[in-house]
Amino acid sequence: MDVATCKHCCKEDSCMDNFNPHTIQILSIFGSIAFLFLIIFLIRIRRLKEEYAILWLFFGVIFLFLSIFRKSLEFISSLLGIAYPPAALFLILILAVITILIHFSLVISRMKDRQRQLTQQLGLLEARFKKISQEKSNFKNPTAQ
Repeated sequence: MDVATCKHCCKEDSCMDNFNPHTIQILSIFGSIAFLFLIIFLIRIRRLKEEYAILWLFFGVIFLFLSIFRKSLEFISSLLGIAYPPAALFLILILAVITILIHFSLVISRMKDRQRQLTQQLGLLEARFKKISQEKSNFKNPTAQ
């Protein structure tokens, strides 16, 4: 058996002869649309806040655009000097994930700062409440001092 012969095919030609790039394009279009519908569904049932969904929607639209217009991915890869266009797609995917992770890190940092402020305010309010309670009990029962 020749090295160029596919192990799964009965014929002696390679598997790439039967490869249809439109099938992958159609699958990626449906995948992108399904992803966008999932994000919109999660927003509608209030499982995902709008402020966090903006980046997901943005990158979903980018992937839908790249799925519909295959030549745009080839153009982007040639601009970046990448010889294999799917590698450019992985680069875009990695940049999207990094951007979303940085956004979530900023949100978590902001929430942690707010949590610290609220904890400090709660401590001050509890101290003030105890002081007022003690003054009130001392005012009602002056012999307790």
